[in-house]
Amino acid sequence: MNIVCICLDTFRADIIGEGKKFSHVQTPNLDAFASESVRFTNAFGEGQPTLQIRRGNFTGMRSFPWKYNFDRRGHWHHAPGWHKIPPEQDTIAEVLLERGYLTALIADTYHMFKPTMNFSRGFAHFDFIRGQESDNWHSGDPRLIEETLRNHVREPINWQRHAGLVNYLLSQRHRKSDDDYSCARVFRSAADWLEDNHTVGPFFLWVDSFDPHEPWDPPKSYADIYMPDYEGKDFISPGSANEGGGPSEEERDRIEALYLGEVTFVDKWVGAVLDKIEALNIRDETLIVVMSDHGTQLRDHGSFGKGANKLHPFNTQLNLMIRHPNGPHDKDISAFVQNHDLMPTLLNFAGVPCGWTDGEDMWQLVTQKKAYLRERIINGWAGFTTGNAVGRVSVRDYHWNFCTSVGYKDEKGDQLFDVRNDPEEKTNVASDHPEVVSERRRDIEALIGQPLPGHFIEVCDPGNAPMRQWLQKKLAEMQI
Repeated sequence: MNIVCICLDTFRADIIGEGKKFSHVQTPNLDAFASESVRFTNAFGEGQPTLQIRRGNFTGMRSFPWKYNFDRRGHWHHAPGWHKIPPEQDTIAEVLLERGYLTALIADTYHMFKPTMNFSRGFAHFDFIRGQESDNWHSGDPRLIEETLRNHVREPINWQRHAGLVNYLLSQRHRKSDDDYSCARVFRSAADWLEDNHTVGPFFLWVDSFDPHEPWDPPKSYADIYMPDYEGKDFISPGSANEGGGPSEEERDRIEALYLGEVTFVDKWVGAVLDKIEALNIRDETLIVVMSDHGTQLRDHGSFGKGANKLHPFNTQLNLMIRHPNGPHDKDISAFVQNHDLMPTLLNFAGVPCGWTDGEDMWQLVTQKKAYLRERIINGWAGFTTGNAVGRVSVRDYHWNFCTSVGYKDEKGDQLFDVRNDPEEKTNVASDHPEVVSERRRDIEALIGQPLPGHFIEVCDPGNAPMRQWLQKKLAEMQI
């Protein structure tokens, strides 16, 4: 059986399918796919954000607690867990390659391809689609994109502050049509790969789209679906709107429209791959997974963005849907699963016993061999810092979400949310339930093997994207 996995970065779990929170958002291809799939409605990360999730996806091993201190010189970001796959951990691509699968990775998630990374291990083919965020792709005189930049930041332009956005816009100067956007290039490459390789299966294809990650920069017509007749600036990096007193309500509406427009654009191109599978007549021999690595705030709790300080479902919950050729279809599984359960699940589909991972086969929940894999989940989210590894951790069950800091103590301290009576998780009731707080702290201490807040060995070297470093120096020199 062929296996196709589609991973979408920063795609909220409450946007797809019936009963979705954002009922007005146009995602026809993903909605149709959801209706044909097993939907894991309580899927969460075990260690987040981006690279930590993908390492768990590929290896079935937990990335939290952070316990590796690999050389990361030449790499950025510098969050705990933001490093290569440990050499002793087998990847799903390596395992399947050894068993005769043709393996392929097509991605614009540039973190996977940076110096010191090894996420292409085991892939017989990989295509790195260049130009996302601070990928060091195209350089140039910053003034080449000055007119474009003016539409995305307040004036007078603080060039050094927006060096990262300058980096991104220089890499996107090649765009002439919707087909030139990164998302389109990723899924078109995947469709072309399927065209060339569908007759030599079995194959394992991993398609990794950085969109709808920031910058929220869809073709303008897609943002206009959700906010037509807008004449202001498009703050494709939401933080850029915080200058000069912060965004107006109209600007906030437009920022949300930019994200939703990018979601709809992603949906269009996911559909191109799904349509290709139909056109090649391989649907009945191909298992398809669609998932995300985390979500993002769309004015939830009053802001945009994501991070360790908000371990709530809008950030931590995952899309996770599996369409098996033999079904079942249109089925919800409400038991907790996590991203490191994906590898053992897929290997079991491929007939490969997988007893060495931290994760478990999720399909046992579908066949009712098991009622649950775990009663509660633990999810660590790394903070972007230097020095000792720090972040926050969540322990979640059907009644409570407990959050606290790890590696240090912060002003938030212990937080406890009663998810039954406070589904938006806005009210901290930790002081009212000391016994729950104590129990959840013990859960975390058992996992990390030491008393909270704990000490982790990872030392995150300071550093920045090389192109951004150069731009900041050049912009200071140019005094523009």
